[in-house]
Amino acid sequence: MKYKLIASDLDETLLNENHHVCQKNIDLIKKARDLGVKFVPATGRLFTGVIDVLKELDLYDKEGEYVLSANGGIITENKGNKILKCCGLTLDKTKELFALGKQYNICIQIHTLNNIFIYNINEDEKQRVTHQGVKFSEFEEENLDFLKDEKIIKMLFETTDIPYLESLEPKLQSIVEGVVSVSYSSSRYMELNQLGVDKGQGLKDLANLLNISLDEIIAVGDHFNDIDLLKTAGLSVAAGNAIEEVKAICDYTTKANHNEGVLAEVIEKFIL
Repeated sequence: MKYKLIASDLDETLLNENHHVCQKNIDLIKKARDLGVKFVPATGRLFTGVIDVLKELDLYDKEGEYVLSANGGIITENKGNKILKCCGLTLDKTKELFALGKQYNICIQIHTLNNIFIYNINEDEKQRVTHQGVKFSEFEEENLDFLKDEKIIKMLFETTDIPYLESLEPKLQSIVEGVVSVSYSSSRYMELNQLGVDKGQGLKDLANLLNISLDEIIAVGDHFNDIDLLKTAGLSVAAGNAIEEVKAICDYTTKANHNEGVLAEVIEKFIL
C-alpha cells in the first residue's frame, strides 16, 4: 500500500514533553513530504494553537497543506489559515454546560474561533497552556453574554483527577444528549464538541476534499479523542506511550514514546 497522507495527534504523540517536535520527527516528516506524502496535524487544539508546530515543520502558511483542529470541528488550509469547515456550540448550550461545570470546582475552558477563555484556572493548567504557547484570557464573571459575538467552537472541563472528571459525565446527560459529544484527552480534559464532531469525521471530510482514499491514510494517536481518527484511517498507529484502550484498537504500536520520535518510527516503517 502506498500511503498518501499521515494524520497525527499533537500532544503526547508528535510533540515531546516540552511541546516541541523533536529533530528526528522533523527530519523524517520532511523525507515523507519529499515523497509526496502529506502530513496533517489532527488535534483538539484550535488551529491558531498549531502555528508554532507548523513553523517547526515548515508547513506554516503553505498552500495545499491542512490542519484538522478542535477535534475535527475545524478544517483549515495553512495558507492564510483559510477555514474550509467550522462546527461549534450555541451560546445557550455553552451557558448550560458552564452553569453545571462551575458547580464542581473545575477549570472550564471556552474555545472560540479567535481566543480561549478560561474560568477558575489552576496553577498547573496555567503552566501547561503557557508552556504550550497557547494564548488565553482568564475571566471571573458568571454571565457569558460577553461571548454573544464570538463563534464558540468547543468547551473543556479540566482536572487531573480523572475519576472525578469522569464522574461528572452522567450529570451532563440531560444537557448533552443529542446535541453535544463527550470525549477525553491528555489525561486531564473532558472535551465537549458539537454532536457529530470528532477527528474521524474530520478526516473523512478532508479525504473527500483531497480525493484520497481512507485506505491510503495513516493515523497516529495516543488518547480517547483519537479513537475515531484511528478507526477511520487505513492504518492505525498508537504511540508507545498511548493508553491501553488506544493500543488495543490499533494495527501497530510504536516502540518509541512521544519523547523519542513516534512519527519518525512510523515513517521509517511504513513510508520509507
